[in-house]
Amino acid sequence: MTKSIVMIVAFRDFRDEEYFIPKEIFEKSGIKVKTASAEKGTALGNDGGEAEVDFLLTEINPAKFDAIIFVGGSGALKFLDNENSYNLINDAFSKDKILAAICIAPVILANAGVLRGKKATVWYSAVDKSAIRILKDSGAIYENEDLAIDGKIITASGAHVAGKFAENIVKLINA
Repeated sequence: MTKSIVMIVAFRDFRDEEYFIPKEIFEKSGIKVKTASAEKGTALGNDGGEAEVDFLLTEINPAKFDAIIFVGGSGALKFLDNENSYNLINDAFSKDKILAAICIAPVILANAGVLRGKKATVWYSAVDKSAIRILKDSGAIYENEDLAIDGKIITASGAHVAGKFAENIVKLINA
């Protein structure tokens, strides 16, 4: 049976490498990839990459996917940190699906409440460590690592580990 993943991107300003590198790895592994966003059409990355949106975030049925992945970038919190995402995340979590987020997107998982008691990492800068505080305040066990895996939750700190992030998702899907 073909495995499938839905990658959720901000309609504007998703991080190109965090979408395109994992997508290529998933597809080369024989995994079917769909893209969702808050709007239909062509989503635009920070660096000008384009992703065709297959369906709206609110149209995702987690039962049809093996993994739900939130892509980071400067638009992630602006467009995806909301009740629609939280509802999807909690629905997927209750169905024991793989949940993954990279860069700033682990904040969305934290705000949805699924990181309580879970190891997680997130992107931060030297001048802005608020994302770490959000994870800790949500009850997550923050790890200052490139990648954190706790059961079926995978978080990564940024584009520099996009390949490793994707490879670990593939391993978990095929386990």
